[in-house]
Amino acid sequence: MDYEGQICRAPMERSSFMLPVMVGCSYNVCRFCGLFKHLKYREIPFEQVEEECKRVSSMGGDPKRIFLGDGNAFTFDTEYLLKLIRMVKGYFPGAQMFNMDATVQSILQKTDEELKLLYDEGVRHLYLGIESGLDDVLCFMEKDHDLAEARRAIAKLHSAGLIFDAHIMTGIAGKGRGEENALALADFFNETRPAHVVNFSLFLHNNVPLYDDILNGRFVPASELDNLKEDHTLISHMEADEAHPIKYDGFHDYIEYRVRGTLPRDKDKMLRSLEKAISKEEGRAEDLYSFVGGGVGQSELSDTSKK
Repeated sequence: MDYEGQICRAPMERSSFMLPVMVGCSYNVCRFCGLFKHLKYREIPFEQVEEECKRVSSMGGDPKRIFLGDGNAFTFDTEYLLKLIRMVKGYFPGAQMFNMDATVQSILQKTDEELKLLYDEGVRHLYLGIESGLDDVLCFMEKDHDLAEARRAIAKLHSAGLIFDAHIMTGIAGKGRGEENALALADFFNETRPAHVVNFSLFLHNNVPLYDDILNGRFVPASELDNLKEDHTLISHMEADEAHPIKYDGFHDYIEYRVRGTLPRDKDKMLRSLEKAISKEEGRAEDLYSFVGGGVGQSELSDTSKK
């Protein structure tokens, strides 16, 4: 299949067979996201998806773990998802697990019976962009949910046996609110028990609506030092035990730093690693911001952050 757009999936899916069933994201409104802004959303015809399965099968492929892409494949109605999965199984008899991105609303729109049907057909991991633990931040960033809705959706997942994995973004609450956001997220995760938490620390792109918010002062960005401290606070307050471990993967790509491990086993090691990274950032002459794409310079961002 000729892939359109850019591959976007959780690091836990790096060994999965990536099977695109849509191009872009059917929601595509989030103010911070530039992954799909250049694409016109469309569903890939069923026949085209089947041709790809046939091609891979003819070459001897029989993946056990399959990731349905792109932006939020769980938005498909249950009948169509079941049709897709059953078709894929026909070509890959070894297929045991189907994972995909989802939105809170796409889960709430499915009945408990539908979720159980999807579980019975092999759907397991659903990746939710929780992003923030603060409702006003979710509203400002134009996410499709508030925290109460997210709790209801996750409870439905757990009841059906499905696995909740969370995407978050340090820095999303803006300068001065990192600790507040981290504490709220820790409370949320301590209640909802994700299997994985992936932190894609916020990049400041010049091709998304949030960029204009930075320029006009509606959003004051956090520095990379702020984001590291937020990550440290979050991990410090997350409560996991051996019966309910949580895998954590934190990407601070702009400064080429990554923290990962399993809580509670690796908690102390992860915190020590973050403390070293924080100390390194504190040694910089001026704050560093994860701005990419040209436009506003670092010094102008520093000035903006002081407003």
